[in-house]
Amino acid sequence: MATISSSRSSFLHGQWTSSDSAQLYGIPDWGKGYVSVNATGHVTVMPTKDPARQIDLKEVIDGLRERGVHTPVLLRFNDILDHRLREIRKSFDDAMAEQQYAGGYSCVYPIKVNQQRHICEEIASLAVKLNFGLEAGSKPELIAVLGLSAVAGGPGVNGMPIICNGFKDDEFIETVMLATKLGRNIIPVVEKWTELELIVKHAKQYGVRPKIGLRVKLSSRGAGRWESSAGARSKFGLFISEVLQAVEYLKKHNMLDCLNLLHCHVGSQLYDIRVFKNAVNELTHIYCELVKMGAGLSMLDIGGGMGVDYDGSQSAWSSSINYTVAEYASDVVYRIKSVCDDAKVPHPMIVSESGRAMTAYSSVLVMDVLGCSKFESNPDIEAIERELKAETEPPQPVIDLLDAYRNLTDRNLVEAYHDATQARDEAMSLFSLGYMSLRMRAAAEQVFWALGHKLLERASKKGELPDEFEALPELLSDIYFCNFSLFQSMPDSWAIDQLFPICPIHRLNEHPTRQAILADITCDSDGKIDHFVDKRIDKKTLELHELKDLPGEGQGCEPYYLGVFLLGAYQEILGDLHNLLGDTHAVHVSFSENGSWEIDEVIEGDTVEEVLQYVQYDIPDMKRAMRLDIEAACRQGRLTLAEGASLLKFYDDGLEGYTYLEG
Repeated sequence: MATISSSRSSFLHGQWTSSDSAQLYGIPDWGKGYVSVNATGHVTVMPTKDPARQIDLKEVIDGLRERGVHTPVLLRFNDILDHRLREIRKSFDDAMAEQQYAGGYSCVYPIKVNQQRHICEEIASLAVKLNFGLEAGSKPELIAVLGLSAVAGGPGVNGMPIICNGFKDDEFIETVMLATKLGRNIIPVVEKWTELELIVKHAKQYGVRPKIGLRVKLSSRGAGRWESSAGARSKFGLFISEVLQAVEYLKKHNMLDCLNLLHCHVGSQLYDIRVFKNAVNELTHIYCELVKMGAGLSMLDIGGGMGVDYDGSQSAWSSSINYTVAEYASDVVYRIKSVCDDAKVPHPMIVSESGRAMTAYSSVLVMDVLGCSKFESNPDIEAIERELKAETEPPQPVIDLLDAYRNLTDRNLVEAYHDATQARDEAMSLFSLGYMSLRMRAAAEQVFWALGHKLLERASKKGELPDEFEALPELLSDIYFCNFSLFQSMPDSWAIDQLFPICPIHRLNEHPTRQAILADITCDSDGKIDHFVDKRIDKKTLELHELKDLPGEGQGCEPYYLGVFLLGAYQEILGDLHNLLGDTHAVHVSFSENGSWEIDEVIEGDTVEEVLQYVQYDIPDMKRAMRLDIEAACRQGRLTLAEGASLLKFYDDGLEGYTYLEG
């Protein structure tokens, strides 16, 4: 027997409350103080973790609809960005003060995490205030960062550290040297030997004394999906023997004092702090040895890796982390200080590249549910019996299924399930051999699904789920069709099975009675979400509310909105144009001084015309061809002039419209 998780068995009795929903969806665990549920059953965002400053997401979505901005929409909260950066800054400041660390700290933002201009400009502006910096990993990113560092602080911005990672060619290095001459505090990190030669070459050409970084391959392994970022087989960095050669090479060119930074990267989303502590310890020992050799080192870049607790379990699991920001900072400071003190080496400036931890919490995708597909749980048994009697030779499997359905008790749950499973399999075999009618096959399926629902309901009341039933919740779950593209808005969910917290943003004071998986509007069978966050189990369905039909036939259902949280890192920039579904609308929301939320900016999502142009369609040619085709149809009497005009208008309006459904 397995204990049924709280997601299925909790709060079966009594009045359902918003607090019950918060517990059910794990909001206090993964929300980390940024997300809550109010008394009206709406999800709220608290950008500064202050309960007195809450933004009601349902109110925001309703307000956007009135402004003509429809879901799906990405909500960005710059106040959360501000709070996260300050939280990281404070954690390191507190750790350094407590441990009397003298070297200082700076966090640089790798813009690959989210290169959207509005995000990068906000972080660059904050970086000036917090002594943080920016990181570029490619030539286009270098160009962007140089522009951002100028815009963020104007003439006095030269102190902002700019770290340059990734492979670099001659043009890249030359640009860095010229930026150094301009006055930028820019540090190219050597990933392979030829880059060091280019740095020395262009430094002499332009007469500059650059700051140089070396990335070293550690013996310490990483952890999680990106553990190969470290170790001897890592993609980037120099072996220790090459590091020593670099020291001799720089000494030969009278530039050893230019070696200012030592860098490593253990991997993104590090879930186990112990792995990271070992890597920092090894890196610091290398740092101290190089200082003693005469290198001008003053900065220790521990790379990225500070993870995000996506499932709220605070455990060493791929979608979680077993540490807090404060613990991370304290351990880093302690390890570096201990090694440096033992070696009698001055404390270096600690640099981290914690982009995921900076941005993940700041974005929420809100999407509307378009409809659902579900198995019938209350079939018309009397009608099935009448159809059975009308059969010349009533099939025994259908008779057995009906008997199991009628005679189900709390004591024979497992026996009834075994009997029903065998009868269902026999019915499918008989149909495949041509011995059962299509009506009887449908009857067998209906009774089997209905029996499955009754089994789960009775097992839930007992608080235990027999091992034989473990596959039933997933098998019987509904499919809720949602207006979004998994490949555009949540690519890591598809590519690496990353879990993201998902829950309704309203109706949370109602008991969710349906178990469902989510499907997007692409025509790809992979466009679905069938794993959900939970601290205890591999959760394959999500509790959702019954959709409410609008009055009138064919009017659809009342709006039902789901929120996908912690999407601020990587998802926007990794998204692709599967089925030509483009970027969603993005809306910047903040908490105003008068105690309410306000919209700072609306960035409209891609139009159909824009995504077609991206894949090299000629829009004027398409319009012209469509117009000629319609004219020909009108001449031949296949369309009236009014119908032709309507079709042409729909075509033109469609090109200018949102790539998502706007019904």
